[in-house]
Amino acid sequence: MAATGTEQQGKAYYVTTPIYYVNDAPHLGHAYTTVAGDVLTRWHRQRGEKVWYLTGTDEHGQKIMRTAEANGVSPQDWCDKLVEEAWKPLWEHLEIGNDDFIRTTEKRHTDRVREFVQDLYDKGEIYQGGYEGPYCVGCEEYKSYGELLDGEGEFEGQKLCPIHKKPVEMLKEENYFFKLSEYGPKLLEHYEQNPGFIQPESARNEVVNFVRQGLEDLSISRSTFDWGVKVPWDDKHVIYVWIDALLNYATAVGYGSDQEKFEGTFPANVHLVGKDILRFHAVIWPAMLMANGLPLPHRIAANGWLMVGGEKMSKSNLTGISPQQLTEHFGVDAYRWYFLRAISFGHDGSFSWEDFSARYTSELANDYGNLASRVAAMVGKYFGGALPEATSAGADEQAVREGLETAVAEADRRIGDELDFAGGIAAVFDFVKQVNGYLTEQAPWKVAKDDSAEAQARLATILYTAAESLRACAVLLNPVMPETSQKLWDSLGAEASLGALADQRVQDAGRWGLLPAGSTVTKGAVLFPRLED
Repeated sequence: MAATGTEQQGKAYYVTTPIYYVNDAPHLGHAYTTVAGDVLTRWHRQRGEKVWYLTGTDEHGQKIMRTAEANGVSPQDWCDKLVEEAWKPLWEHLEIGNDDFIRTTEKRHTDRVREFVQDLYDKGEIYQGGYEGPYCVGCEEYKSYGELLDGEGEFEGQKLCPIHKKPVEMLKEENYFFKLSEYGPKLLEHYEQNPGFIQPESARNEVVNFVRQGLEDLSISRSTFDWGVKVPWDDKHVIYVWIDALLNYATAVGYGSDQEKFEGTFPANVHLVGKDILRFHAVIWPAMLMANGLPLPHRIAANGWLMVGGEKMSKSNLTGISPQQLTEHFGVDAYRWYFLRAISFGHDGSFSWEDFSARYTSELANDYGNLASRVAAMVGKYFGGALPEATSAGADEQAVREGLETAVAEADRRIGDELDFAGGIAAVFDFVKQVNGYLTEQAPWKVAKDDSAEAQARLATILYTAAESLRACAVLLNPVMPETSQKLWDSLGAEASLGALADQRVQDAGRWGLLPAGSTVTKGAVLFPRLED
């Protein structure tokens, strides 16, 4: 389990996404990881912790160079255009609250990369040698012969990358090598002593088995093209794009330039990565840090692939769906909610419009949205919009209070500590179902027909219980669905009495009775409108 902000004595809870390759516009897979990081960091902020959330773009390498050439522009112009017109606007659209956006072409990064690699060279960790073997430009990685696929059809007789399903290229060049092979025993010892270092368990087992087979030294430079960071002692070489890219996690938080910030942030509590880049993060990255005497991240969490029609979602497989295609139909908050609710983080998950539509209608519109709408309408109808006081609570209300306590504890543990977003969100929606069941059983619309003082006290208690439950739901779901949570917060009149929603602590959400009687409850716009066909 990663240390919390409190345990780190004021250090930031530091979360990163991969820095994404800008050879094309972002698709659902990129957004999935970035939304997960955003929800995780928002959750820790709402715990009251100091947080730092980093994302960015990986802009060097042969694939970027070739893509730019194919589009008739320079690599830098290609990167600038995509970052400013596609990547940054999407993160703003999806309400991503990143604290920094690092680009590997920025001087603050490239200068520090050269210094880091020079330090390794000075320590004797890097030597010159030659390499020949199959290389996938899409992965920017040399491949072993054993993992290649036999081509069929137009690729008959060729060897294919198992990820991109395209032919590899045979490369032979003089390179500089990092003594990765020497770090196998140290890495295995670290995995053994820190069983939560790689998650999920299946990913950990894969990495451990890979390292046990023995590591080869890593080529850390390329000499056949020049789009990259120059090797400081030999400008005929550029630094291997993965060495360059991995260092963003250090350069973006002050490595070599702002020691106070670096010590207050680094290393990361959580590196979120796709499982196809796990080895880079769980083998090469910690070995690099060990070699330069820097602390290792607390946890590397590999998410699974988003699948469409049985294929990993990607541009090359023609399954790359634009996030905006979904947000236009379902809304941004529902988009953020769906992928973390429907897919167990760390495992592959299949996406379909039908499943999204069904879950939206059932859980968001019918269960949650309808509950908020009904409660606001009844407080308006029976009490003029002023939240009544609960004076007649009994066993039924106690059951709701206990259900809320369970939901808060479960959601906080699962989302905040275990990165089990689906489980944490499910705990909140189980509570929403419980409150709906409570309202159905108590039937306040029937109780309201009785004018006796006893019945009116009962009616007031039922509606207060439901409204106070919604107050807690707004807090718990704010990291997941910030826009609709704010709408609900405003509808309950909570801002005036309790302050800003962002200032509410998730661990306090289960404290009963925080929403004061007399709060002005208004029926605002429908939280989750009915979907157009």
